[in-house]
Amino acid sequence: MTGAAQGNVRNVLRLEGLGLFLAALALYHQQGFAWSMFFTWILLPDIALLAFLAGPRIGAIAYNITHSSIGPFLLIVLAAFIPFPAALPICLIWFAHIGFDRALGYGLKYQQGFSFTHLGRIGKQK
Repeated sequence: MTGAAQGNVRNVLRLEGLGLFLAALALYHQQGFAWSMFFTWILLPDIALLAFLAGPRIGAIAYNITHSSIGPFLLIVLAAFIPFPAALPICLIWFAHIGFDRALGYGLKYQQGFSFTHLGRIGKQK
């Protein structure tokens, strides 16, 4: 598949994901946020997977919106201007989810289907 990371580049991207996950966990712990909140919301971005029921194009768009670091970055910037105390824990949980997925090899999706990611194909190959 063209456009997918391979070899050492793929490994570096997965290590980056692991780093993002560990950094988000460390900051979450350092800030003293409730772990019950963390475990309640950590899988929330995966609701976007339901969009694949509408087809691979819609599914890829929804998945990529919720699994890109742009969302939590924008939320933090917005929270700098509008009082929103829950922004930091939400963003750290969101970053942790994204990092964990990347570390496992789940990348942003291409419109060919769920198995086609920027980190390479996932799942069983036919």
